[in-house]
Amino acid sequence: MSERLTAEIDAWAEVHGVVRSDAICQLLELGLNAKDASLAVAAGDPVELKDLAVQQISQLLDPSLPATERERRIRRLIEGPPEFSAQRKDLPKPGK
Repeated sequence: MSERLTAEIDAWAEVHGVVRSDAICQLLELGLNAKDASLAVAAGDPVELKDLAVQQISQLLDPSLPATERERRIRRLIEGPPEFSAQRKDLPKPGK
């Protein structure tokens, strides 16, 4: 975890009077049980889903990474490895 994320977890733990490991467990439970309205809005639109995925991945990446590396990682996660592009059903086949 990044130093920033660790600091935020520690601050949350202090406010709630728990140790870091308990804070992580409680935050995971909160996150897993949360209903995200943005997911419901984007449920049918592939462009909105991709934008939402890029936004979420961007928040998870280490902010100290160079911009080119961040973009490469996002593209790799969104589009998948190039060796599997032929198997993707959502992409046009070469020559069509």
